[in-house]
Amino acid sequence: MNQLYFGDNLDILKSLYKQNKSGFIDLIYIDPPFNSKRNYNVLFESINLNDSTAQKEAFADTWSNVSYLDSLNELADIDIHLYNFLKQIDNVGISLSAISYLTTMAIRIWYMHKLLNNTGSFYLHCDPTMSHYLKILCDIIFKGKNFRNEIVWTYRGGGSSKKDFGKKHDVILRYSKSNNYLFFPDNIRIPYQAEGLQRKDDSMWGRHKGTNKIYKPHPEGKIPEDWWPFNILNANDPERVGYPTQKPEALMERIIQASTKEQDLVADFFCGCGTTIAVAERLKRRWMGVDISHLAIRLIADRIGKEKINKTFEIHGFPKDLASARELANNVKGGRLEFEEWVVEFLLNGILNEKRNEMGFDGYRTFDANGKKQIVLIEVKSGHVSMAQFSHFIKTVSDKNGSMGIFVCFAGNVTKKMKIIANNEGSFEINGHRFADKIQIATIEDLLINKMPKIPESKKETFKKIEKKSIEKDSQITLNL
Repeated sequence: MNQLYFGDNLDILKSLYKQNKSGFIDLIYIDPPFNSKRNYNVLFESINLNDSTAQKEAFADTWSNVSYLDSLNELADIDIHLYNFLKQIDNVGISLSAISYLTTMAIRIWYMHKLLNNTGSFYLHCDPTMSHYLKILCDIIFKGKNFRNEIVWTYRGGGSSKKDFGKKHDVILRYSKSNNYLFFPDNIRIPYQAEGLQRKDDSMWGRHKGTNKIYKPHPEGKIPEDWWPFNILNANDPERVGYPTQKPEALMERIIQASTKEQDLVADFFCGCGTTIAVAERLKRRWMGVDISHLAIRLIADRIGKEKINKTFEIHGFPKDLASARELANNVKGGRLEFEEWVVEFLLNGILNEKRNEMGFDGYRTFDANGKKQIVLIEVKSGHVSMAQFSHFIKTVSDKNGSMGIFVCFAGNVTKKMKIIANNEGSFEINGHRFADKIQIATIEDLLINKMPKIPESKKETFKKIEKKSIEKDSQITLNL
């Protein structure tokens, strides 16, 4: 089974290391936030039809100036060299957010190194603002002798400036666990350039004048250099799923094919929208992905196929059965995910209503039908359901001009009277034909087995990208630890 985890990757890394300290992953690629101090939001169809979009934060690329202290102290116990390096740069006046970022990355990369097979490879995607610091961290963790390449990913598009040279590249640091690493150059050969072939032919002929020795290029092309020209995805690219910082599949395909063979295990502990996962799946590699955003987990599940959950891959961190669903409903675990979020945004692919305590519904979906925008309101109940609550939701659907309403609760709370009232509300029609009941009761038990209410699919892209500058200021104060 392939594995998809919702949660803090440090917790998951520690758990995996505890289970297997000898290493079992063949390739780790990570594309962590770049310490750019931005909030990455996704744009949704707004419930207010006068406003076309609503925003919700997908993740914040900001780093606490305090929360890293526990990790720094832990590094003192597990790797004194990392600890000493971080202490030293803390004393030279770089910003607290940079120290926090580097400490946060250091402890995670330390555990990733431990989880690699002896023949495994590690690729760290970063930008020039942090790559020099991150390389020192990796040199300490992997040892400098196991540094393989600094790959420069160049692209068109991106930043431009009237005062500076335009930013047109990222950096990918490549390391191996040992000198006995896997590399498959024949999997990634690219065509020669005609002028390059001519230069090689001339050079070989000039060096051996009077002989018949002529340079013969490999029939499948050359092994790429460490300079990779892959364009970033534009807004209309069919590959784009709309998640912030999405990378092109061609980039991941080269990395995976270069360092693994079929059925090897590929892991991405900052998997975002799941490009690593999608490419690994297509190339018949086993995979493992982790992300702290439940929106990312939802998107990856959609990308791989929700019907494959528990058949070809498992999701950890979300309820898998009725007992764990009740635990979340009762907030037994006290985690960062709320029951309503799980139901609305993961199970029903909807949008959580941030003002749900004021507006009488927990979430919504939109779709186009009958020549206009239609709204489906969603209400989620984690415990006992009264007839007053059910009736109030039906009234809310009417008051908000909702086309349909989905009422979600545990099966034991559904009564015969609720079914009768729902049935009496009639049906929603598309082009004069009955599509489904206007008010539908969906049980948690049904949703867990992927038995969904009948809702028209929206053709609108759910995730879109917007970057908003964080108002958090970058302090230059040095902590005295």
